[in-house]
Amino acid sequence: MTMTPRENFNRAMNHQQPDRVLVDMGKHIGSIHKKAYLKLMEHLPDVEMNNQDRILDRMAQTVIPDEALLQRFNIDFRWLVPNWVQVTEREDTNGYIDMWGVPYRATADEDHFAVDGAPLKNATLADLETYAWPDPFDEDQFKGLAEQAKYWFENTDYVIGADAIKAGPLMTALQMRGYEQFFMDLVIDVEFADALLSKITDLLKQMWTRYMQEVGSYVQIAYVTDDLGTQTSMLMSPKLFQQRIKPKMQELHEHIKSLADVKLMMHTDGAVLPVIEDIIEMQVDVINPVQTSTSGMQDTANLKQQFGERLSFHGAIDVQQFLPNANSQELRWEVAKRIQDLGTEGGFIIAPCHNIGHDIAPENVIALFDLINELGTYPLQLNAEIALNQSYFANH
Repeated sequence: MTMTPRENFNRAMNHQQPDRVLVDMGKHIGSIHKKAYLKLMEHLPDVEMNNQDRILDRMAQTVIPDEALLQRFNIDFRWLVPNWVQVTEREDTNGYIDMWGVPYRATADEDHFAVDGAPLKNATLADLETYAWPDPFDEDQFKGLAEQAKYWFENTDYVIGADAIKAGPLMTALQMRGYEQFFMDLVIDVEFADALLSKITDLLKQMWTRYMQEVGSYVQIAYVTDDLGTQTSMLMSPKLFQQRIKPKMQELHEHIKSLADVKLMMHTDGAVLPVIEDIIEMQVDVINPVQTSTSGMQDTANLKQQFGERLSFHGAIDVQQFLPNANSQELRWEVAKRIQDLGTEGGFIIAPCHNIGHDIAPENVIALFDLINELGTYPLQLNAEIALNQSYFANH
């Protein structure tokens, strides 16, 4: 008997062989840019798609994928997304100020919105006491999510995810204080850095408490976001991360897992191989996005060998360099290799490693998900497929 998505998820996350590799797309870091969505609509005329104007992530200008598209791509997950609240529209420019007081400005072509200032750049420790912090008990933040979660839980077999509250201890501190200043704080003004991280973490814990009161009975996975790496290295030394940042992240993660019986997935871009052991210690069950274009993360077979008994993987299909430029043969090899490397004995959710941008041809987007569905059936028998395509690369 064929397993349902939830049954496949339970087996895969327990590092047991499922029926097929799990497939994801559609959360707030992992959807499709509005311009790419329009192109995709033209290439899938038989799929009912009307969500080109339903913005999921205002900063990235991604959309909420239509249910028909999720079904066309055989996506196993449905994501509950907290509502954007306590946002102020800017009068001086095309932009907004988020709940943390961080201003954003639209790019010239409105391709996305970028951070446009740091509200705590010149703040003192005393200023943290009087700052206009977000209200963690805002009823509108999670309004309607319980009803949606209950419907999916009772009427579908999809894996239901609690998408991230779009903030993390480090990411939010960097945006509020400014990157340069906060990195200095971590070394020369530790009292301020710790106070800011503690305040952000406490607020996030309160928000997650309210979130899980609404949906905790229905969800199987919760998603948290932060960033620890660049393309080539960590944002800071592993030692500094372990001393100043890790305790707050671990505190948040343990709190979330105390609220509901969920697997915890953590997003961090970049070259984070040096701290994967720490990530496991922080109660993370799934690491996202396995950014294979960054240093140390390209060897997915090694990642599986080192950490695969204690950690599951999400993503691994690069959207920076690979998907915009791959031909059909390269795409087939990539999908087969990542499934074989990371999916042996479960423990893998395949997905684009970040948002699908408008520099990616719709043909490649469609081919990606079609290949996943073709090649992702267990038991995996992809070694010959990989070798065949490896031979192609050797001759081209």
